[in-house]
Formats: sequence, C-alpha cells, structure tokens
Amino acid sequence: MEGTIFSLIPAILMLVLVLVTRNVLLSLGTGIVAGALLIHDFSIWDSLKEIGIIIYTIFISEGSLNTGNLLLLGFLLLLGIMTAFLQASGGSRAFGEWMIKRVKTRVGAQVMSAVLGIIIFIDDYFNSLAVGQIARPLTDRHKISRAKLAYIIDSTSAPVTVISPISSWGAYIIGIIGGLFVANGITDIGPLEAFIKMIPYNLYALGAILLVFLVAYLKMDIGPMKAHEQRAIQTGELLNPKQDRVPGDLTDTFAAHTDGKIYHLLVPIGVLILATVVSMLVTGANASDGNVSIISIFANTNVNLSLFIGGTIAVLTSFVFHGLQRKPKSNAGKIIVEGLKTMLPAIYILLLAWTIGSVIGTLKTGEYLAQIVDNASISPAWLPLLFFLIAGFMALATGTSWGTFGIMLPIAAEVTVITDISMLLPSMAAVLAGSVFGDHCTPISDTTILSSTGAGANHIDHVLTQLPYAILAAVSAGIGYLIIGFTNQVVFPLIATLVIVLAIALILHFLSNTKS
Repeated sequence: MEGTIFSLIPAILMLVLVLVTRNVLLSLGTGIVAGALLIHDFSIWDSLKEIGIIIYTIFISEGSLNTGNLLLLGFLLLLGIMTAFLQASGGSRAFGEWMIKRVKTRVGAQVMSAVLGIIIFIDDYFNSLAVGQIARPLTDRHKISRAKLAYIIDSTSAPVTVISPISSWGAYIIGIIGGLFVANGITDIGPLEAFIKMIPYNLYALGAILLVFLVAYLKMDIGPMKAHEQRAIQTGELLNPKQDRVPGDLTDTFAAHTDGKIYHLLVPIGVLILATVVSMLVTGANASDGNVSIISIFANTNVNLSLFIGGTIAVLTSFVFHGLQRKPKSNAGKIIVEGLKTMLPAIYILLLAWTIGSVIGTLKTGEYLAQIVDNASISPAWLPLLFFLIAGFMALATGTSWGTFGIMLPIAAEVTVITDISMLLPSMAAVLAGSVFGDHCTPISDTTILSSTGAGANHIDHVLTQLPYAILAAVSAGIGYLIIGFTNQVVFPLIATLVIVLAIALILHFLSNTKS
C-alpha cells in the first residue's frame, strides 16, 4: 500500500468524516486506524502495535524523551494557565474596556488583529498564540466571533512567516534552498537572494494577506462564517453554543477581579514576547557553531524550548500580579486547574494530528504525490501551477507545510533545472504557496490547530469557516501561476492575482448588500 494511490485513503477518509460528523477526534482516530490497517495488510494486532509505537515515539524517541514535543505541549499548558490568570486578574476585561474606547468599530478591531499578526512574524506557533492573547479581549468586546478571529490569526501567521527571511520558516526554507543549489550546481544566485526574489512569486500568501483586510473592511462574511458573525452580532454568542467548551474558553469558571488593570494583561504578554524572542536568539546563537548571523540564528533556534521558557516566565509574572491583588480574589489553585483544563482539547487534537501524520508518512502519501509530478511529461509553462496544486494537496493530506517543503522543493528544483531553469524560482515559490494553502484547509495542521487555540475557537468551526477564503485566494493565485508560466513575468501576475482577489471580494460584497 505504501507509495500507491491507496496511501491517500486515510487522509481522504479523515477529511470526509470531518465534514460529515464535525467531530475532529473521531475523524482523526478513524484515519489513524485505517492507515495502520493498510500498513499491516489489515492485521488487527500489528495495526494496534503500530499505533502504540507511534504514540510512544511522540513522547520517547530513540531511547530518550522527545523534548521538542513535550516542550510544545508544556507551553500549551502554560498558555492555558496564563490565560486563566489574565482573566481572573481582570486584566482582560480592563484591556477590552480600554481598547473599546479607542477602537470604536468592528472593522477597526479586525484590522488591528490583522496588523498584530503581520508584526509578530518570527514564528507561526508564536504568532498564532500571542496574537490570540492580545486581540481576544478587543474582538470579544466588539462581538466578533471566535471563528473570525481564528481566520484572521491563521491568515496572518503562515502567510507572513513564509515570506519573511527573518523567521523560523524563512531560515528553514533558505537552508533547504542552499542545499538544493549545491546539489544542482546553481552558483549564479545565493539562497538568501533567491528567497527574497521568490517573495513576489508567493501569490497565495500575498493574496491571503490582502484578503484578510478586505474581509474586515468590506464585512465580507461568506459561507459558514456568515452564520457565526450574525450570531455574534445579534446574540453576543461568540462561540457555537452547540459545540463543547474550547481552548481558552473560561466562561463561568471564576469571576474576574473587579480591580483589574491593563498592565495585568499587557505586562505578562510583553514578558512572554520578550522572553521568547530573547530565548530564540540565545538558543539560535549557541547552535550556530561560531558563524553567527540573523539567518543562522533563526535557522538553528530551538522554537519549542524558547516558547516554554517564555511561557514559564510569563506565568510566574501573572502569578505574582495575582498575589499582589487585594481580596476578594479567586483561588490560585483553582485558576491553575481551570487553565490546564482549557488546553486539553487542543492537546488531544495535536496528539492525534501527530499520530496520523506519522501514519501518512509511513504510507508514503507525500512520495506518491511527488512521483506524479516527477513522472509527468508536460510543458514547462504549466510547472508553477502544477507544483502549486500538488503541494497544496500534499499539505492538505499530510498536515505539514514543512514536510511538503522538504519533499517538493527538491523535486521542483530538479525538474526545472532539467526542463527550463527560468521556472526555478516561480516553481519553488509555488511549492511554498501551495503548502500554505493546504495548511489552511486541513484540520491536522499544527498551525491551524494553534490558530483555533489562540482564538479560543472550536477547531472544526475554524477549518470550515476559513475554507471559502482559502479557496478564493487559491483560485486567484492559480490564475497568477498560469500567467507566470506563459509570460515568465512576475509583476503582472502578482498584480493580476491581487486584482482578482479584490474583484471577487467586491463582487461578493455587492451581492451581499443586494440580498440584504
């Protein structure tokens, strides 16, 4: 079954079940079991052993603790505790009251959230969780649904980090490009220069960022998002009342302190940002083997360790503020327990997403999709569009942008060097763009999971409400890649993509106003 069309079955089954049942845990679990059965020719005992081994390696790998995974899970728990303290201290309420006097419209609240997403560009995990903590009090006060906030966060995290050379994503991609250039004898351009030149070719990322601001300004609520926004405006229900409690939702768990101040929110978050960034710089510099530069630092930084250190210091800061507040105040033990409990749904989803990702990797789903491109005999003009579509489907099926980069960038380089070297940068950029598009569409992507966590949104609600916007940006980018292939230009296809995004947004806005 490995490396064949049958390797697509678990991913397709999981996606269908998500849409039909809206139960992400059931869908992921079914996909895991189906994949394990395929791996072991439907031997139930061997399949159960396979699942057990995968879960074991999430925590223990090669005889030692898998510190990367444990640190990320630990950071999520710390984030839940910090969120609980921010609410219990009254800091979230105070910040919301302060901001609502300055940001007086729902449009302004959405735009500010998007701007925060662009500013915090050093890492997608950090972006998703930090922006959620800062923006949520403001968007809650303006009755913006959590699904809308999750969309804003997700569409300004990966799309921004994938075009930023000074980010964990940028450093990773530049490292891959450097190796590919050496392997293929490309010497007339350096990897950093190539990455920067690829930015205007990353049509999906740029289109998705533009679309976020158009959605805010034009009040463009389409598909399932419309129901969420109408409910939030009319009833004040920011979450789907039919869904279970979601990460970060502390409603009715304890009363916020009546004497909360803005700094009870801003200082812990500021500490989180500062401590995490400093930790990233230190861990990156220590691992750079004496060749310290901004790129080498972000290429070698330990993101999960940095997040854990930043989260620990931020929790201690919020705990101290809580201790200094006068009574009556909520019990610190209860705050910690409730904060931990709010993060359990996100952790369950993340653990199952890692498990099905491992199953799909064993089935070589990505390699099968890559072979389709490698064996195809088509005109070089179609390569950018083809790489965009294949990378998108691969990221959708596997749930990993970085894994897709690792598989598809070498293939894009090899194919274009042999067929048409002028398509090298457009094709590699199309791989990056397609990977982010697939990342936005799949419920098993780390970034998608953490965006819904940061926003305090139901995960499936986030995936389903974001899908129409992702498809809109992808269609526009696909047309742009066709133009690139047949004209070998960059400015005109970029302008065309952005104009198409704008035109579709205006048409949908006009139709919406006509109906209402």
